[in-house]
Amino acid sequence: MTSALRLRPVPAVLLLLSVCVAGGMVYAQLEGGDRGIAPVDSSSSYEIGGVTVDVSAKNADAARTGGWRVAQRKGWRMLWSRVNGRPVSEAPGLPDGTLDSIVAGIIVENEQIGPRRYIARLGVLFDRARTGQFLGGQGQIARSSPMLVIPILYSAGTATSFEQRNEWQRAWARFRSGGSPIDYVRPVGTGSDPLLLTAAQSRRPGRGWWRLLLDQYGAADIVVPEVYLDRQFPGGPVIGHFVARHGPDAEVIESFSLRVADADAMPAMLDEGVRRIDMAYARALQDGRLQPDASLVVEQPEEAPVEDAIVEDDAVDLSIPIAGAAYTIQVETPDAAAVNQVEAALRAVPGVRSATTTSLALGGISVLRVVFEGDIGILRTGIAARGWRVEDAGGGLRLRRQEPAAAPDASGGPARP
Repeated sequence: MTSALRLRPVPAVLLLLSVCVAGGMVYAQLEGGDRGIAPVDSSSSYEIGGVTVDVSAKNADAARTGGWRVAQRKGWRMLWSRVNGRPVSEAPGLPDGTLDSIVAGIIVENEQIGPRRYIARLGVLFDRARTGQFLGGQGQIARSSPMLVIPILYSAGTATSFEQRNEWQRAWARFRSGGSPIDYVRPVGTGSDPLLLTAAQSRRPGRGWWRLLLDQYGAADIVVPEVYLDRQFPGGPVIGHFVARHGPDAEVIESFSLRVADADAMPAMLDEGVRRIDMAYARALQDGRLQPDASLVVEQPEEAPVEDAIVEDDAVDLSIPIAGAAYTIQVETPDAAAVNQVEAALRAVPGVRSATTTSLALGGISVLRVVFEGDIGILRTGIAARGWRVEDAGGGLRLRRQEPAAAPDASGGPARP
């Protein structure tokens, strides 16, 4: 015996409505709503901007190619000067073939192309892995501990952070931080970010909640860049008042103002504000004013020793070994193999109970948790004995690989189109 299944006809209006609702849900999922801007990944490159060139040649293409060559040479000298803290005139020259092999790209900030002349302001991106061997004193670069960034925009009396997309968040997302001494941790703005990283949170004095946030985002400190937008009248000038704050107490590092003729130029003003705030943080780091707050460091409680249990007849040692102290280790991990390598190297240090990765950042700086039976000074000595350069970083350690400086390859490389 069989039973027939009867289907009721669905009204066309309801069917169309369901399709529209489903399509809207898919669109919302693809777009991520009105929140979230993925930051530009610049951890694998150094950036030098504002390189001016003025080149004449027999035609426009030759002039542009020559201008890019000149930009590479100037950019290399500027990068060497920034890294080593020496005058640009002391920078060693590199052959064009070598520069072609280490330059990752050219950014056109502004250019004017004539029949036989090329005038431009360019940016040069250098591949971090290939450029490192030519930078001599890169091991002495002062790098900050990981800094959680909470950008706040004040406009029309409203403070906005990650609650919705805004131009200030977008400016920080497109900022290339690879050449900055500040190790920025830039949230995307999705998930729980709009609930946790708010303007109110930036003024919260309590340390307990800050510790939870920093541990969740793999950071050791906080920076809060702020901008107050003042629109003179519709379609008129826009004034931006910028403030660079640091730490849970919102300490002011530097403040300044910029002005543009109209709202169309506001993105360029915000980009310049990000650049100047980054420079302010870099100067504060060199002056020792960007040290992490000691109250943000999570201290491990000391465990009381457990006495050996006494058992009659068959004596069994039931003593429990004392758990070691946990320390935070930061290290650059260009790929997955580097993560496995550093974990194996740390486990080989005598006294290390465990070494696990708590924050993985391929191409950037990963954070590991090491449980060690002893003082952090002993751990530092043990790691250094295995060929690592060890630096203090906000209550933990920062590791750098010690690689012998290779001689510059003057054979040249393939020219970039």
